[in-house]
Amino acid sequence: YEPQSFPESSLLNVSSHSGLEESRLSPSPKRAKPTYLAVDKDNQIIGYVVPIFRGSQEFATGLSDTEEARVRDTAAYMARRDLFTSGLEMERSELISRKETMRESAERITLNKRIHEHEEHFKRMNEDSLMHAPEFVIKPRSHTVWEKQCVRLHCTVSGWPDPRVVWYKNNVALDPLANPGKYKIESRYSVHSLEINKCDFDDTAQYRVSAMNSQGELSAFASVVVKSRFHPIPQLMPIFSEYGITFQTHIVDKFGVSFGREGETMSLGCTVIIYPALHRYQPEVEWYRDDVLLSPSKWTHMHWSGDRATLTLTHLNKEDEGLYTLRVTTKSGYETYSAYVFVRDADAEVEGAPAAPLDVRCLDANKDYIIVAWKQPAVDGGNSILGYFVDRCEVGTTHWIQCNDTPVKFARFPVTGLVEGRSYIFRVRAVNKSGISRPSRVSEPVAAMDPADRARMRGTSAPWTGQIIVTEEEPAEGIVPSKPCDLQVTEATKNYVVLSWKPPGEKGLEGVMYYVEKCVSGTDSWQRVNTEIPVKSPRFALFDLAEGKAYRFRVRCCNSAGVGEPSDPTEATTVGDKLDIPSAPGKVIPTRNTDTSVVVSWEASCNAKELVGYYIEGSIVGSNVWEPCNNKPVNVTRFICHGLITGEKYVFRVRAVNAAGISQFSQESEAVEVKAAIASPAPPYGITILECVRDSMVLAWKQPTFIGGADITGYFVDYREVIDGVPGKWHEANIKAVSERAYRVSDLKENKKYQFQVRAANMAGVGIPSLPSNTFLCEEWTIAVPGPPHDLQIREARNDSLVLLWKPPVYQGRDPVNGFYVDIKEADAPEEAWRGVNTKALEKTYTKVLIRSDLKEGEKYVFRVRAQNKAGVGKVSDVTEPVPALTKPGTKEIVVDVDDDGVISLNFECGNMTPDSKFVWSKNYEDITDTSRLTTETKGTKSKVVFNRPGEEDIGVYSCLVTHTDGASSSYTLSEEVVCHELDGLSNYFFITFFTPVIPLKSDLAVELLEKGRVRFWLQAEKMSNNGKVDYVFNDNVVSQGEKYKMNFDKNTGVIEMTMESLTPADEGTYTFQLQDGKATNQSSLVLIGDVFKQLQKESEFQRKEYFRKQGPHFIEYLSWEVTPECCVVLKCKVGNMKKETSALWHKDRHQIKVDEADWAQVKKSQEKINIFKIKQETTPLAEEKRLPFSDEYISKKDAGVYEVILKDDRGQDTSTLNLTDQGNFVWMFVFAANSSTPLKITSTDEGIRLYTFVSYYNDLLQVTWHYKDSAIAFSDRIKSGVVGEQLWLQITEPTEKDMGKYAIEFYDGKGGLRRTVDLSGQGECLNRARVAGGLPDVVTIQEGKALNLTCNISGNPVPEVTWLKNDREITSDEHCILKFESGKFASFTITGVNTSDSGKYSILVKNKYGTESGDFTVSVFIPEEAGGKKK
Repeated sequence: YEPQSFPESSLLNVSSHSGLEESRLSPSPKRAKPTYLAVDKDNQIIGYVVPIFRGSQEFATGLSDTEEARVRDTAAYMARRDLFTSGLEMERSELISRKETMRESAERITLNKRIHEHEEHFKRMNEDSLMHAPEFVIKPRSHTVWEKQCVRLHCTVSGWPDPRVVWYKNNVALDPLANPGKYKIESRYSVHSLEINKCDFDDTAQYRVSAMNSQGELSAFASVVVKSRFHPIPQLMPIFSEYGITFQTHIVDKFGVSFGREGETMSLGCTVIIYPALHRYQPEVEWYRDDVLLSPSKWTHMHWSGDRATLTLTHLNKEDEGLYTLRVTTKSGYETYSAYVFVRDADAEVEGAPAAPLDVRCLDANKDYIIVAWKQPAVDGGNSILGYFVDRCEVGTTHWIQCNDTPVKFARFPVTGLVEGRSYIFRVRAVNKSGISRPSRVSEPVAAMDPADRARMRGTSAPWTGQIIVTEEEPAEGIVPSKPCDLQVTEATKNYVVLSWKPPGEKGLEGVMYYVEKCVSGTDSWQRVNTEIPVKSPRFALFDLAEGKAYRFRVRCCNSAGVGEPSDPTEATTVGDKLDIPSAPGKVIPTRNTDTSVVVSWEASCNAKELVGYYIEGSIVGSNVWEPCNNKPVNVTRFICHGLITGEKYVFRVRAVNAAGISQFSQESEAVEVKAAIASPAPPYGITILECVRDSMVLAWKQPTFIGGADITGYFVDYREVIDGVPGKWHEANIKAVSERAYRVSDLKENKKYQFQVRAANMAGVGIPSLPSNTFLCEEWTIAVPGPPHDLQIREARNDSLVLLWKPPVYQGRDPVNGFYVDIKEADAPEEAWRGVNTKALEKTYTKVLIRSDLKEGEKYVFRVRAQNKAGVGKVSDVTEPVPALTKPGTKEIVVDVDDDGVISLNFECGNMTPDSKFVWSKNYEDITDTSRLTTETKGTKSKVVFNRPGEEDIGVYSCLVTHTDGASSSYTLSEEVVCHELDGLSNYFFITFFTPVIPLKSDLAVELLEKGRVRFWLQAEKMSNNGKVDYVFNDNVVSQGEKYKMNFDKNTGVIEMTMESLTPADEGTYTFQLQDGKATNQSSLVLIGDVFKQLQKESEFQRKEYFRKQGPHFIEYLSWEVTPECCVVLKCKVGNMKKETSALWHKDRHQIKVDEADWAQVKKSQEKINIFKIKQETTPLAEEKRLPFSDEYISKKDAGVYEVILKDDRGQDTSTLNLTDQGNFVWMFVFAANSSTPLKITSTDEGIRLYTFVSYYNDLLQVTWHYKDSAIAFSDRIKSGVVGEQLWLQITEPTEKDMGKYAIEFYDGKGGLRRTVDLSGQGECLNRARVAGGLPDVVTIQEGKALNLTCNISGNPVPEVTWLKNDREITSDEHCILKFESGKFASFTITGVNTSDSGKYSILVKNKYGTESGDFTVSVFIPEEAGGKKK
């Protein structure tokens, strides 16, 4: 190119000076890459710069003094110096000018503030001047924003009193409560704001803010325009002009909530209908995932076929989980549809291994390393995840290399060892003790190079201007770079630390690289980390640092000239995870949503840093099996869990995720049943007037389109008067809800105008009111024709027919209504297209409309009804909603069924029921009131009505409606002709049954047992003539009177019976009585098969045997035993039908025992009395009831055995047996001995305390155990037990406080036992008995004439009585022997002057109600003159 010259001033921004001059004349600026673009003063690109390079030999070693002086003298040098100096002067003058300007501005602001304060003071002094109308100090500003962004409108309003501010959108007041989360209105210190969240096209409008107070009102306006962030897809087809065309877009045939598994392919599609349809017109079709626009890639394919938009996910991964939105945009607006896609984990390659990580991405990429980040999986395989392995693969190859030798737990990792300029992809695998997961989806390719180089490669070239500018680029060779700056630790974990810094500020330095140094905090021993190869990027990752230690770091620059000075060191950094695992989320609240989903909300984790999101898990109550509800973390605190089982109860739990790991689970939520949520209903609509009199009007309205998932319980009506077009206040017309969709509003004023509104209510609450109705005049109707019918309903819509129902008009006119006319037209047809369905007036309030065959299937129609009387045809009703003549998929019809027993039923099945759906049967489209003729049975999705007594009165139209569906209904016309057709080919009997008289029955066929085990079959008819007859049928064979069967028919009572002597296996089957009386018939059957027959046969056989047993001597009560209060065991039985010759044989273990004949004769004489047998014969007088007690020798083990008594005479015999063994009843006899024991009692003895009980009879077989505090007592010399006669005792010698507590004696019989207890605590036996605590010696030796004084401590409650004894004789206090008892605690014994007569044995005896205790001592008196100190 030819170089062109420019004035020096124009080259001010592009010329370059030598590095030597820069270093001397200016501070070190930030180093920047040289630019080759020429710009003017306004930074506009005007061309390219071509540098001219000088020879480098002049700068190899710097300039000498003489050479430097020569260079300074050159003209070029002088020009550059003058130019640079003038530039500094200009900057200095500009700086001074700015300072002066700022000073003047500050003075001006101060002056204005003083003036304002003076005005405010004046206003406060003059209160009247304080009042003024609102004024906008700052008005709201218009905004143009991108879709999904938030926008805030601000304004500042002054005025007194403080104005009330209201925001409007297109002149409609905004209510934040009506759109929660959409609008946020704030007012603080006269500053008012409106925030619009997540703007969409509907938010494009004019917004008005109105400020009003008592002095006036003022408004300000601002516009908000919302634009699409993404440009339309280029149109390949010609685009038609849309001027004057309004497009209507409808999205139908939508995809629902979808579930897939990793590795599968999934397609999402919707049909798009655009009206009017223009040939080759293509709208803008966009797909979004979680509000992020999707672009075609190897993972996502998009297709538009002209009327259907399809998105194909070629290989599902958990990254594909999310909310998918289809948006179809035309110039007239846009339509969207969204549904969630869930992706489940693929089966693990190793059982118990975790699921694959997800969302692998590169956060920071440069020449030396790339930081890879990912998200932890929701499923850990049942064992905690130990860490993750990161793999890399160079783009263009298939060879994967593992980057870390040991698993890392932190979800970020810097990958080093990369080749500069090459691109890589990464993947991550999770590992636990069971194995390694599948690899994640690979990341997007990323190049290992500096961000500046990457940006330059992506940058656009400068526009060509036709100009080339030449400048100089002088490399600064031989200069050592200065130190880096802004060194900081950007990331620190226990595995690595990442440093970043800024390069040195000099320009023109090439080939700068860096050395990183570290030292342990508190020392000054610096160690170079990268000793071999310096790094090229201003970032570096350090590994192999000791966890828990603190380090400092610094960086040096280097190039070919040498190594520069180190940077300022960082603060001490402790190696460890700086990011904590988040805390568990708070309370989890599930709420009902749909039949297969639940809305789960929770409290966010407290103080969570760098939160990635949350995982939700659900479990069926009682299963203890937890399943993930999402496999991709959600960053909100509310989530809809889909794919649940309808009707089941679930509990949920949540945990939080960040790069450090996954938190603990939250507490489990309360159980919630998966069931459609209930909401308040939508407002009713279509308010009309049915009748009007002087002071009241009858209103009618249509049911809300959405009833809220629950039946509507009633409606509330409000009214207001309209005067000169201005409506007044609303008033309640009814306090109690009305169930009908018509209501008379009373207490109105004649010739006044009114408006009405209606609200619907269900169990969830009262819905919002309807829109105000038209204005109606309250004046009496005087027309002769009827008013309009109302409450039109459409049912049973099919391809060729439908059923229309209505209610008659409230206003009859002059004469009663005598018929109705139905009109029909296509929904889109003009008013002139109305045509009549019937030419003859209909008498009923329903009709089946047949669609003409020349009309298209699926066409939408509307209907209306008119009533007539003698005066003519009245007003038309409200028009119905459009309904298509279309049979919905899955529609079923009512089916008539006749079973083998001739029972006729109508059956209906519905496949799209909800948990709240109910079957509602009606006859002739009216509620069935006579339930005696029909029985309704409903099970699951099926329902049927069964005719109890079919007759001619049952003929009619039967219909079934399923509530809470999209109108599922069907009807069946039951007429004589239809039944003949439906029953064609069946037995004529069924036809006769339905259309002939039926003999009524009081009771159906039943069976009972008589004496001797005979079996009776019987039923009772209400009324039969003498000509009536009965056929007895067994297994379809008629049986007759004979030896086996006995029949009887009492025509007066209507009782029909058949008896049999006994039942045999051949008698199992079905018994039927067939009745006929003229044309009237009936029958009743009884099935005796299986267990029912076997039980009846067994009972019959038993009663038969019992009858024959009781013909001779027999036992009325079989042999049994009892224990008398004296602990005697008695065997007894009760016999009957005895005579003189009857004998009784007693046996024990099959050996006969002789019985006293006199006793036995008395038993026979007394007949059916108790016979008692003694084990050892001892005769006693027989009373009315024979008793033979045991002898003095009590029962023992040798008496155990099997006892048997046999009664026999010439009429037969009977036997009774009783088992008295250790394993049988014998052991229970000892229970009575235990039961005879008295409660445990306590007594005090000289030695201590005794616990005892008495028993009536004690036997060695009765095991006795003593317990203290529920533990068996270990006996010792101090604690003993024993038996004295009938007394069982436990002796505690010298009881202490430790002996207080609960004692028990337990009698054990081998199976169970009896326990008697007593509690020593608080009774005083241990601590409150009289005691001599101490102080007395055993022997006292004292010289004659001396004084003796002994003292001891006494305890007990109540205070014990104290007695002193000498040689076992009581002594009293006198002058010689002084005895004292003070304070109830101290007893003293004093002899003023002892003599030889005082020698002897002394005792102190203390006593209270809890016990007695004594203390002994011996006194020995000696005379000192006696040789050897002889004692007396």
